[in-house]
Amino acid sequence: MRRARSTAVLAMLLAGAIGVIASTQTWIDVTLDDGAQQTLAVPGAEALPVLTPLSLAALALGAALSIVGPVLRHVFGALGLLIAAFVGIGTAQILLATPVSATAATVTDATGISGTDAVASLVRDLALTPWPAVTLVAQIVLLSASVFTLVSARRWASGASRKYRTADETGGDTGRPHDAIDSWDDLSRGDDPTA
Repeated sequence: MRRARSTAVLAMLLAGAIGVIASTQTWIDVTLDDGAQQTLAVPGAEALPVLTPLSLAALALGAALSIVGPVLRHVFGALGLLIAAFVGIGTAQILLATPVSATAATVTDATGISGTDAVASLVRDLALTPWPAVTLVAQIVLLSASVFTLVSARRWASGASRKYRTADETGGDTGRPHDAIDSWDDLSRGDDPTA
């Protein structure tokens, strides 16, 4: 089941990386009704403030998933599920409703005007870029990887190297490893170990 582990790890890393990249990209173009019809670009990190930290957390989960034992695999799978649900729901709300609140921080920085009602009165038009949809797809990937981890983690191969496995695990000889040394000592004393 080494391939199963690799698939889950890569999917989590991919979803986390896409989330981090998406947080720096423009999600919403806002046109202000201020006479000049100024257009502002709202990055993902401002449209959905939890995007960057939770995407970094997904990256960390993916990296750590490759080395942890069965119990932590289930814990990490559950955490990945929560991250995917939280970011996915927030992204879906922006995709479906495009709330003015997602643009408030950017509009306030540009105009100095704060408050949801005041910002809403300034906004003339909102246009979404493809990045919220890309982020939602990434969260679906993270959700799938997390569910897959929870279902299959118990059957994943152990991360221990063959060098450190016991004789019972490797199916090797269960005899004492120092038997050969005892025989050598017998020979050095002139004893015949085969007698």
